[in-house]
Formats: sequence, C-alpha cells, structure tokens
Amino acid sequence: MSLEHPRHIAIYGKGGIGKSTTTSNIAAALAEAGHRVIQVGCDPKSDSTTILRGGAELPTVLDSLRDRARKPKLEDISALGFGGVLCIEAGGPVPGVGCAGRGISAAVDLLEELRVFETFAPDYVLYDVLGDVVCGGFAVPIRDGIADRAFVVTSSDFMAIFAANNLFKAIDKYAPSGGARLGGIIANSLQLDHAKPLIDDFAHRTGTEVVGYVPRSVEVAQAELYGQTVIEAAPYSEQAEVYRKLARRVTGDLETRLPKPLNGPDLKDWARDWGDRIFGAERAALRSA
Repeated sequence: MSLEHPRHIAIYGKGGIGKSTTTSNIAAALAEAGHRVIQVGCDPKSDSTTILRGGAELPTVLDSLRDRARKPKLEDISALGFGGVLCIEAGGPVPGVGCAGRGISAAVDLLEELRVFETFAPDYVLYDVLGDVVCGGFAVPIRDGIADRAFVVTSSDFMAIFAANNLFKAIDKYAPSGGARLGGIIANSLQLDHAKPLIDDFAHRTGTEVVGYVPRSVEVAQAELYGQTVIEAAPYSEQAEVYRKLARRVTGDLETRLPKPLNGPDLKDWARDWGDRIFGAERAALRSA
C-alpha cells in the first residue's frame, strides 16, 4: 500500500513521557498495515528506534559525520526494524559541547542529500522529537515546513502539560510562516481517575483536540524488556489495538489547527484549580469511607 506523496509527521513530548514508545508503536502498526515507514529519532539519547530493532544499537548521523574519512552512506546510518521500518537516529553532540538539536538539522540535510525519500519511497516519515526545550534545533521539523503536522504527547503530570503548552507556543509561532500545524494531543500513560478529564480540559482550554488515549499497561513494560514494540510482542492484546487505532487517527484526514497556549499565570491558575479538585475529591472520599 503506497501513498502518492509521503506524509511527514513530527511527534513531540517531554523526555520520559513515552513519546518514543508511542512513536515506535505507531510506526510498527503502520508497517503491519502494509505501509512503508521511516522513523527518525531526534533525541540526543539516540534510543528512539531501539524497540523496533530488538534493542540493538544504531550508529547516529552525527557520529557518522564526525568520521571525516568519507561521506556516510544510507547503510551507515540506518537499519531495517520490525515490519521493514527504516530506522535512523540523528544523535547528539559530544557531551558538554555544541547544541543538542544540531543532529536534527544534520540528519535532515543528509537524508535529502542521499535522496532517501526518493529511494526508499516511504508512505510516512515519523520524527520523534524531544520537547522539553523547543530550541532552534529541536524546532526544525515544525519550523522549516519539514513536517506536515505535529502531535504532542503528554500525561496528566504538570511538567508534561507545561512542556506541551510550550510546544503549542512554538507551533503557534512558526505555523503562520509555513511551519507545521497541530494535529492534536496524544494522552499517554493514563492510570489515575483524574488523568483523562484533566487532559481533556487542557485541550479545551488551548483550543486543541485529544486524538488518542493510551492507558498505562503492563504489556508496554514487558515488550520493552524484549526490545520490542507491543505490536510485535503482544499483537493480540488490547494495548496493541490501542496503538493501531492511534496510528489510524494520526495518519488520517484530521483537521490541523493553531493551538491557543496559556500564558504563565493562567497555566498556574489552571493547575492550582485542578489540584483543588483532586485533593477535594480525595478528602471527600476519606470522609465518606
């Protein structure tokens, strides 16, 4: 199954929020459905595609470029993972030296120079991007019109919401000049009762939409111990079906939009209000116990 033109999708999120796990399971679900997929890891940790490759390491674009003996070839910086997903890691600088986002620019430039998109002919290109700080390097996929749309992964934790709100500010800034617009929020690692309504309320306040809810699941942890996605390790599980549904939503004909990020005081007031609600409900439950 092939699309006439590849769709480039950027998936952002705070470090540790599960964006790489989410992105890799989306890639695996798309590959399972017969699509040709490239996943570009845009995190200095270089572990975006690990669970697509059985836990194996992959030379990064920046590491390969540091070898001045010759220009890297595609086989030097890529490997085929589950379902034929072409896996690439941008990499980061030597610790303590340079910008952590530089690998993204270097990776995009090299992929274009090697004509990877023409040669591999993907249906979808997924960019898994660190979203703690939206500096110039990490903003490349949404700033330079590389991605057609962007999604933000968040949990109900305040720091994840804070990072998501900052990402909305970056999208709001770059989209009018040709950058990517927002496809929506991916609510990840949902466990507590208040998590879903809290994220739904944040989406409502910022004029955005939640495109998928991913519950916390033991299958995710078990699959990662094998260095696999849930799609590969537990294909008949409910969690695998969650990722398949999410993959269809992310790649479907969603209406993209410009988010309306909250300013600092409004975000803090919103968080305090939710704190009051949550603790108020807990105290009420204790009194009635």
